Amino acid sequence: MAEIIIDDKKFEFEEVGKVLQFILDNGMDLPFFCYHPSLSIPANCRQCFIEAGQMVKDRESGEYELDEDGNPVIRWFPKLMTACSLDMADGMVIKTHVTSEKVKVAQADTLELILINHPLDCPICDQAGECPLQIQTYKYGPEGSRFEHKKVHKPKRIQLGPRVILDAERCINCTRCVRFTDEVSKTHQLSIVSRGDKNYPITAEGQVFDDPYSLNTVDICPVGALTSADFRFKARVWEMNQTPSIDVTNGKGVNIDLWTRDNLVMRITPRFNKEVNDHWMPDIGREAYRLFNENRVSKPIIKLDGDQVRSSWNNAFMTVSEKISSVKSDEILLIGSPYASLEDNYAFQNWFNRLGVSDVYFTPHIEKGYGDDLLLVDDHAPNTNGCKALGFKEVDAKKMAKLLSDESYKAVFILGDDLLSRVDIDDSALESKYLVSFATNHTETTKKSDLVIPITSSAEHIGSYINVDERIQRTIPAKETMYTNRKLDLEMSMGRLDHFGTKFDNWVSDKNRVDCIPAWEVLVRIGNEMNLEFNFASPQDVLEDITDKIPALENVSYDRMDKENGIALKLSAPKSVTT
Repeated sequence: MAEIIIDDKKFEFEEVGKVLQFILDNGMDLPFFCYHPSLSIPANCRQCFIEAGQMVKDRESGEYELDEDGNPVIRWFPKLMTACSLDMADGMVIKTHVTSEKVKVAQADTLELILINHPLDCPICDQAGECPLQIQTYKYGPEGSRFEHKKVHKPKRIQLGPRVILDAERCINCTRCVRFTDEVSKTHQLSIVSRGDKNYPITAEGQVFDDPYSLNTVDICPVGALTSADFRFKARVWEMNQTPSIDVTNGKGVNIDLWTRDNLVMRITPRFNKEVNDHWMPDIGREAYRLFNENRVSKPIIKLDGDQVRSSWNNAFMTVSEKISSVKSDEILLIGSPYASLEDNYAFQNWFNRLGVSDVYFTPHIEKGYGDDLLLVDDHAPNTNGCKALGFKEVDAKKMAKLLSDESYKAVFILGDDLLSRVDIDDSALESKYLVSFATNHTETTKKSDLVIPITSSAEHIGSYINVDERIQRTIPAKETMYTNRKLDLEMSMGRLDHFGTKFDNWVSDKNRVDCIPAWEVLVRIGNEMNLEFNFASPQDVLEDITDKIPALENVSYDRMDKENGIALKLSAPKSVTT
């Protein structure tokens, strides 16, 4: 097998790649700015300097030549090389800053040149705390500046588009943003203008940076030159908890991180998954933080004399129990949701199966032509394949309108879906029915409901979702509800504020907790009210029951989803799952 020597240590490799990526993959450290594994390699920042050479082979014998001391003869390249653009080769020898003083000095010199005109505004820069330039300056840079002249000034606080703001003085011309729009989103909306120490990225005159993936340029900017207009100045990175999750605004199931502070989702960023979204995500998915924070249903709502009023949980459970007891099983219409998790949909189906209701319907949220060739797909819902895997009956909006207008149904239960916003039906058709909505947010559907039961969102519960590529992935709770606690829930990540913050601090309070319960748990509690044997104790219990009954989901578990970054399934058209 081919070998390469890095800082006097031997490594074996099979596939030829770039030296920098190999160093990073093997847990070693080498500073860089312009390199990104999913973009082209310009090697323009020069920060990843290394010494490189090749062990000399005897052409006749094929053996490496040895010097007088018995060590391999190395033919060093005459100049320092950039590790990001250098291909690995058998017998290559590399020296980084760890073993080479020349490399160490070169890296410090490069940083000093980059910092000559860079504003020292770290205390007010949104990138502080996660800024590669800031970090590498402390690790590899000079202790002070020798530059005593006036720095070059460039445009500041430029609104490039609806989501991105430019501070050109901070730009170090890594060109990552330009390469992203050229090579990934392919909108070609950004380019470098001007020359020398006066250049920076910007749009063409009169053009707006409205790329549907524009905020990815903020993610990959190694300094604070590009910032999010929405998140700007809202929170410091060290104040937030970072929780892995998936995007529930689209059927692709993009892997994301939820960043929370004071029980609010402050921002959403992409999480690398080679099989799903690489390093990227669409801008529309980042706006889901509003769904998690705003317009939430908190405490049950019941309609009395035509008006909706807040009620208690006990009253809500008793109302459901009484309504179900007053109708026959064939008078109940069940509507599942491509937006709800697999566990909630299954619990919904399983619970009503025990009452003799066998059919569960759902309407996909497909918008033909909406998708692109990158990460957006025509399916707006995250779990359409989950509904199919459970054997739910798929009907379009017209057929769903007919079902809702069918006078034989006296009670309608809708799970976690704003169905009435995309189904054309007159309010009069619903007057003879008792409409119960399990909901996370106030919607057109909840406004027309007789009873609204608040349930947890994907940011507050453990739940699995099957994306358009039949890959099952899961969410992890990032927000607390009125009935959960970050310090007690081992699934939840904890940050500095959780350890040291108190309710008396300005940034820690209970007011942002929503009074809601996971849908499967709501059904367990109503089942207790009705003396129905439905005894799931956790989402793990629900998933285990699913995997026992559906062959396509056999051996699926949360541990596997975590370790394998999701599990590729082979779904067939199953029959309805009944008990």
